[in-house]
Amino acid sequence: MSGRTHLLALDQGTSSSRSIVFAADGSIVAMAQREFRQIFPKPGWVEHDPREIWETQLATAREALAKSGLAAGDIAAIGITNQRETTLLWNRATGEPLANAIVWQDRRTAPACEALKQRGLEPLFRQKTGLVLDAYFSGTKLAWLLDSVPGARAAAERGELAFGTVDTWLMWMLTGGADAATRANAVHATDASNASRTLLFDIHAGAWSDELLAALAIPRVLLPEVHPSSHVYGRTEPGLLGASIAIGGVAGDQQSALFGQACFRQGQVKNTYGTGCFMLMNTGTVAKTSGHGLITTRAAQPPGPAQYATEGSVFIGGAVVQWLRDGLRAIASSGEVGKLAESVPDNGGVMFVPAFTGLGAPYWNAEARGAIVGLTRGSTIAHIARAALESIAFQSAALLDAMGKDAVAAGAAPVAELRVDGGASANDLLMQFQADLLGIPVLRPKVTETTALGAAYLAGLSCGVYAGTEELAAQWRIERTFHPTMSRPRAAELMQRWEHAVKQATA
Repeated sequence: MSGRTHLLALDQGTSSSRSIVFAADGSIVAMAQREFRQIFPKPGWVEHDPREIWETQLATAREALAKSGLAAGDIAAIGITNQRETTLLWNRATGEPLANAIVWQDRRTAPACEALKQRGLEPLFRQKTGLVLDAYFSGTKLAWLLDSVPGARAAAERGELAFGTVDTWLMWMLTGGADAATRANAVHATDASNASRTLLFDIHAGAWSDELLAALAIPRVLLPEVHPSSHVYGRTEPGLLGASIAIGGVAGDQQSALFGQACFRQGQVKNTYGTGCFMLMNTGTVAKTSGHGLITTRAAQPPGPAQYATEGSVFIGGAVVQWLRDGLRAIASSGEVGKLAESVPDNGGVMFVPAFTGLGAPYWNAEARGAIVGLTRGSTIAHIARAALESIAFQSAALLDAMGKDAVAAGAAPVAELRVDGGASANDLLMQFQADLLGIPVLRPKVTETTALGAAYLAGLSCGVYAGTEELAAQWRIERTFHPTMSRPRAAELMQRWEHAVKQATA
């Protein structure tokens, strides 16, 4: 180990920015978090203000350092993890964003994806990127910005603009982009896990694809350099945090969580319960193609060969609880949902399909819309709350079913356990129901901030805090295991009812 062993993780999420100081053993020393605005200009459109992303992230980094009692000079390295696919475009000279960031949930480019399919391009995108042609990913969002912001395309072709996902924006600002005097030194880079979510990156060649760039009419000069996830990208400007700190790790939030869960072996699976739900299976050095609606992606890359994963994404996970709070006003705070759901013995026949922005894997239906079915005169807000909570488990069970079918088809062993993290994993009712639906143990670790922990681990590897992944695997600890108690016929019956409700939401 190096002399300095504390690590600072910047965890820039969909609804808030967080910063966490970790000790070398993975324990949390201090944490700070700030929410920021969600902007909804039109139905299906979701935006963030890039300045708010930067300001809240910087503020939480300073606050976490202050709470920890450590100085910036005590930090060995910074790891960055981020909401993926969210797309930013800014002027290299002025540092000004050309528009709000288009968030991963945004559906405005669904028609553009359909047009690409009509041109017969979906097999090309699928083969090179491992992704489906969907508005979820960054490429069509960037193309939309170039075509919709006056003068953007011409400026891009002149080399005046920079594209980035949120990690790239934060790194650019941290390394000099925030100040005119240092802007020329700013690092414009990303890691392979984030690049693999853009529809522009060949995951097999490990490089931007000229063929895909041409299909979307995107100038190559816009794009950041791509490095492994565990890599010294640059150093922060000293004035931002009090001293210059190495940025030693970058990974998209879900790949970072897979790494933080110590899922280093092929076949290990984790599910993160956040705004959405994201299930990833480590497939090692092999990019496996799913036959059941999942995508292939680059996993976080420690020193060594490229790593891959299969992934299923649920667009609306914990966000359904936010809707109960802000839309339906059924609860005053998100924390109340568990108590309300537990006030009834079951969902009373109510099924809630929260397809507010379409349905992700394994359905991939952009036109689906939210539906609450099975209502009777006896249904109460408690039944709806329980159905909302259970919808998170139903969607995740559909993902694991697809993953299991892929594994069996490839001759691999069935999934034996599920490691869980994210905010909603703290809900015991939800985790027990998840285990019951799946029929396998659900393992909740002692440190559930595994997204941030993964970024810290990647940074620690590049800066000499850790010798290798074996050391990290030895640190992973279980807080609680949820064993299935429901009969398999009952679980199958519930899943059939769920699939019937999904059909009604997509009719």
